[in-house]
Amino acid sequence: MVEIETFPTPEAWAGACAGRLADALSEGLSQDGRAVLAGAGGSTPAPIYARLSQANLDWARVCVTLVDERHVAEDHPESNAALLKSALMTGPAAAARFLPLFHPAVTVDRAAALAGRDLAAATDRLDAVLLGMGEDGHICSMFPQSPTLKTLLSPTLKPAILGVPAGRDGLAPGRERLSMNLAWLMTARRVVLALTGQQKRAVFERDAAGDPKVTPIAALLTANVPLQVLWTEGPR
Repeated sequence: MVEIETFPTPEAWAGACAGRLADALSEGLSQDGRAVLAGAGGSTPAPIYARLSQANLDWARVCVTLVDERHVAEDHPESNAALLKSALMTGPAAAARFLPLFHPAVTVDRAAALAGRDLAAATDRLDAVLLGMGEDGHICSMFPQSPTLKTLLSPTLKPAILGVPAGRDGLAPGRERLSMNLAWLMTARRVVLALTGQQKRAVFERDAAGDPKVTPIAALLTANVPLQVLWTEGPR
């Protein structure tokens, strides 16, 4: 199993996560003349994005996108795009280009196809990826018992964005989503999994030994995604 790097404070953890992402973007800029960052939504990454936004990078040559998104417009309170843009795309990072996953299409599957087309036109690989993990072990929108889970976790498919239906009978997710598949994460130069709290650390350690066909963490490890796991206990 990949080593879990432990940090004594949330501040040190956020700074380390931002530094790893900035280094990967810098490598992409140096080697390819451009770089792509794919980030997670939610509140946990906000302090990481705040630090990353101040990195000394040629942000005008950086494309920023999301690893997953709810099928809602950017002005919706649950939009990951709105969260990422407000936390990251300020100061120097305001010069970056944003590539949304949401499209106002009739269906989530059509929106996913449009997002996949746009991302493939922009790049054939990701330079830096920031992932979070839910307490149920999901990453991106790869939820336990979702009918799209095995497809999203297949390492033999081409990189794609897929529509994820809302869960039934109380299962997650609460609404339709769009998600990168494992194949996109496999293209990455570096993937940072940012974890906080004892419960999520225990979930990671449990799921690392799971079935990679249905367990996202095990799938990342089995597919040799260049994963770095950074953990802090969180506020005390």
